[in-house]
Amino acid sequence: MNSRKSSELLIATGNEGKITELREMLAEFPLYILSLSDFPEAIDVAETGDTFCENALLKARGYARQTALIALADDSGLEVAGLDGRPGVLSARYGGAAMPFSEKMKKLLNELAESGDTTRRARFVCSIVVAAPDGEILCRADGICDGLIADEPRGVGGFGYDPIFIPDGFDKTFGELSADVKREISHRGRAFSHIIQFLRDYYGELT
Repeated sequence: MNSRKSSELLIATGNEGKITELREMLAEFPLYILSLSDFPEAIDVAETGDTFCENALLKARGYARQTALIALADDSGLEVAGLDGRPGVLSARYGGAAMPFSEKMKKLLNELAESGDTTRRARFVCSIVVAAPDGEILCRADGICDGLIADEPRGVGGFGYDPIFIPDGFDKTFGELSADVKREISHRGRAFSHIIQFLRDYYGELT
């Protein structure tokens, strides 16, 4: 475990918001963190799964094999009760992959208003998978954060749908809450709390 190769970990995403969050969660480890931006030749892994876990598995295995690195992949999204769980696994592609999240949020708020739902219940879901270079699954975990959909976007923090999601127990959206609070209570933070012990054991010789 002394070579740089053994201390490298691929965060298998090109989403800068996710990369920032996961880098912060991995700060305790003396790891050389890479992302898909470091591998422009990598072939995109199609997210064809029906669940967040299936998509995370596909991405972790696919990118680990392509890069010959241990890969950590997550798939996450927003499920809105009044929209029958939409946008769900299509959260990033809701309204089209090219549509900016400011427009995706407007679309979601309009659809929710038309649905007649008054509870505004929703939840963020995250699945995280760690795969070895040969595709073996080393660890997997899920996290959920329940809450409500705000009447309008609030705050500029976070990314994605954060400005319209109010986690239970708070009156601020993820876009308004501090990064420290979000890391502690978010779906991604909760999933990562289960991954962290595996990483501590696996990379123990480096700490």
